[in-house]
Amino acid sequence: MTVIEQAVPLPRRKARRPQGSLAYVLRRLSQKGKLGKVFVERLTEPVHLNILSLFVALFGSYRMKVAFDLIVRQQYAFPILFAADEARKNGYKKVTIVELGVASGAGLLTMCRIAERTTKATGIEFRIVGFDGGKGMPPAVDYRDLPELFQEGDFPMIDFAGLKRALPANAELIIGDVAQTAPAFASSLSADAPLGFVAVDVDYYSAAKAALPILTGAPEAYLPVVPVYLDDIAEYGSNDWTGELLAVNEFNAENALRKIAPFNLLRSRRIFKNTQWIDRMFAANIHDHPHRSPAHKRASQWVLGNEYL
Repeated sequence: MTVIEQAVPLPRRKARRPQGSLAYVLRRLSQKGKLGKVFVERLTEPVHLNILSLFVALFGSYRMKVAFDLIVRQQYAFPILFAADEARKNGYKKVTIVELGVASGAGLLTMCRIAERTTKATGIEFRIVGFDGGKGMPPAVDYRDLPELFQEGDFPMIDFAGLKRALPANAELIIGDVAQTAPAFASSLSADAPLGFVAVDVDYYSAAKAALPILTGAPEAYLPVVPVYLDDIAEYGSNDWTGELLAVNEFNAENALRKIAPFNLLRSRRIFKNTQWIDRMFAANIHDHPHRSPAHKRASQWVLGNEYL
């Protein structure tokens, strides 16, 4: 199947919204390790913040719920809202967001729902694209792929047709070898809908290495700063010489004007500071973006007041 054949237009249908229901939340909490994660990330935080969270959950705006980490998959909610805010600041009306590694598609459907809510809050439209091989993981190349954790056949796309039907009109699936699909997609991006967020959930070093060229297209086809979520760097055995972190280090060495680094001061800016996703959130800096050129000027100058005068 060629790259063009993979990006087939999808039926116009609203995304399912299981993540908005109490039943969905309870199902997620019943999964192995979820209650322990909630205990570590929420119950170790100040009591007054957890009490305040109840009021935000009941009466708060969408933006406040993102701030209080009350949206399912906070690791998507924060960067998608960030991308929308940056798009508005830089004069864009639409942004592309991407999930690399779709598997069964729960994450991609959640991304669609979060994008829908973010559009209502900000006015920014989204193009949503999911990439996957479709057949589960290929064989590991060597120790760098952490074969003690992941192996051939893991995380297959169980119901491709069902997932495709469930996606909304602004979302699409691209199925194929990411070493071919990611660079081709990067070359097709444009300033009409610049890339604003990339979720990397491909597990292997080799797959991440093949996927990161999605960040090497024309500079105007990206936001100046693109949040990059690295899902698998929390695994034991992941380090600068294996997994997604090794792929990032090699990407930085190979690209003079595109650098992926931890998201500056993110923890100090969050209300809840113990959540794991903060450590997995990086940012791709597009140093050759037109808006980062000295020739680019804002409409107005910044002026600091002096309260002593």
